Amino acid sequence: MSKAFDNSPHGNKLELSMNDNGENDSKLVNSPQTTANEFTLLNNRTDCDLIDDDSIEPCIQSFSTSPQASIKFNAISNNTPASHKTVDCARDLASPDVNSTQCFQSPNQSSSKTPVQLKSEQSNSVLNNYVFKSNHNKDNNHSDSVYNDNNGNETRGPAKHLVHWFRKGLRLHDQPALLKGLQGCDTFRCIYLIDPWFSTESNCGINKWRFLLQSLEDLDSNLHKLGSRLFVIRGQPAEVFPLLFKEWMITHLSFEEDPEPFGKIRDAKIAKMCKEMNIEVICETSHTLYRLEDIINHCSGEIPLTYLQFQNVISELGKPEEPAQAITHEVIGKAYTPVPRDHAKKYTVPTLNELGFTTQPNHRSVWVGGETEALQRLSRHLEHKAWVATFGKPKLTSLSLLCASQTGLGPYLRFGCISPRLLYHQLSNLYSKLKKGNPPLTLCGQLLWREFFYCVATNNPNFDKMQNNPLCVQIAWNSNAEALNKWANGQTGYPWIDAIQTQLRREGWIHQIAKHATVCFLTRGILWISWEEGMKVFDELLIDADWSVNAGTWMWLSCSSFFQRICHIYCPVSFGRKMDPQGDYIRRYLPVLRNIPNEYIHEPWKAPIKVQREANCKIGKHYPQPIVDHQEAMRINQERMKQVFRILIKGLDLKREDVQD
Repeated sequence: MSKAFDNSPHGNKLELSMNDNGENDSKLVNSPQTTANEFTLLNNRTDCDLIDDDSIEPCIQSFSTSPQASIKFNAISNNTPASHKTVDCARDLASPDVNSTQCFQSPNQSSSKTPVQLKSEQSNSVLNNYVFKSNHNKDNNHSDSVYNDNNGNETRGPAKHLVHWFRKGLRLHDQPALLKGLQGCDTFRCIYLIDPWFSTESNCGINKWRFLLQSLEDLDSNLHKLGSRLFVIRGQPAEVFPLLFKEWMITHLSFEEDPEPFGKIRDAKIAKMCKEMNIEVICETSHTLYRLEDIINHCSGEIPLTYLQFQNVISELGKPEEPAQAITHEVIGKAYTPVPRDHAKKYTVPTLNELGFTTQPNHRSVWVGGETEALQRLSRHLEHKAWVATFGKPKLTSLSLLCASQTGLGPYLRFGCISPRLLYHQLSNLYSKLKKGNPPLTLCGQLLWREFFYCVATNNPNFDKMQNNPLCVQIAWNSNAEALNKWANGQTGYPWIDAIQTQLRREGWIHQIAKHATVCFLTRGILWISWEEGMKVFDELLIDADWSVNAGTWMWLSCSSFFQRICHIYCPVSFGRKMDPQGDYIRRYLPVLRNIPNEYIHEPWKAPIKVQREANCKIGKHYPQPIVDHQEAMRINQERMKQVFRILIKGLDLKREDVQD
């Protein structure tokens, strides 16, 4: 059984189907993708961290082949069973895939989070306790309304009642869909949907939920200042909207374009429903710098599969559009929001406790969600960039690992609390002011890598998998649920790695250099476990992880895609000692090791029994023995990667001297 959905205005379709075994057999029709079991080697440097001021520059060099060449080879056979599809909990928490029926955790992965459980009276029915009734005054029933046209002339037309659907893009600046929807509007309501099933079953940690709820509270506060409110409603879009539209007499629905495959399917179905209800849909691009279809069309319908290709296209397209005018009293004009008296009871932002989480009193978030905080960080971010341009980049220290940057913007970009176009143009303007010239593309390199991952993923619903993913090398990874569980929960016996995973689980973030180290440890460095499994853990725990960038990052760092040579392996001992020589970072997150002397802090298993006894930490009892012999594992895995690379070279018909080990 199959069904095709238009996923773009340019004829590409995603055909959803199930084979006889009940497995997903979806495919793209007329899509600019290469076939399965083919891999296009991507060339040029990579730096995909989302606006982390202390991100490192990986040592990656290009092949001498033409960046325009599309080079293919028969991929290595994969003996590893296909993993379950991960629903990106924050693809968004409120607007899941219309066709989603399952959501999976990593196999045998224990989690410190409490499963999200809605109140029983709210979970039995999609619309339970949410009756869409408002006291319509005479303005709600106007058959005509007065508004100004583009020339400022007063015009009379049919009444316009708008719903703006927030998903990502939780902000009021650079919100072109809402801006357009408000033109000539009589009433408007801004809503956010939380799916009861999705919130109870999604593999999403407490830090991600906390950031989302804080962002919604900030959005509601900012709307309140404009005389409006945010309506938070529990229910699935396809079930909520028909009732809501009829009750509120809605004529227009606006929302931000979702660039990811499953979001496009969902939005296409909602748009079809709106057409049947004679409701106009307004959809505008603002989560990405460019409209991704414009990039693809500029390449004659082909997705640019190398970052260099992508850069060339961006150079030809020119700068992205300026951010749209922010929503203000002047923009809203005579439009208003009918806010019911029981709004606080029916439509308020839920708390973590209401969602089933057990919270600690007086908890201080490392990251505070919301547009207000994002704009303050943007100001500090620009000040930092100006300092770096003048005095140089500060040296990376163990303090960088401990303290989240006050200028970091990754989570705010992920949830759309800040506009990427605003950030791009602010950085460009700053450079022009300081350097008196046009800024290079590298100035916004991290934003462009984000854009690149969105672009290569936009028509590839299997971007988060190995199977049927034409961009991914089919490596025969090991399947080891016990080792995966120990890595995910910081129980590997390697303090540097365990401290990283503990911080990630506790705070929802880790430094970019720590990401490199822990990804390498799980995949090509030590454990040889598939990047798909690690991606799921990050999807749960990492606040700024989203579907496209998270999957792209894991493929890159595991050397499964977007790489050009056998990358350096981060030794969990020597590299950890280099980054945290005094063990301050380790002791912060692994207090059981706090009394271990610096000499043994990175290799506590080497501490004599007497030293362990004096430190009240017996290895194997209070802290685990190493999960593997890291030196032997590194030796074996280096040979494995060389074998993978030899097959790549043979498949690409390249000379040995053209490749760097």
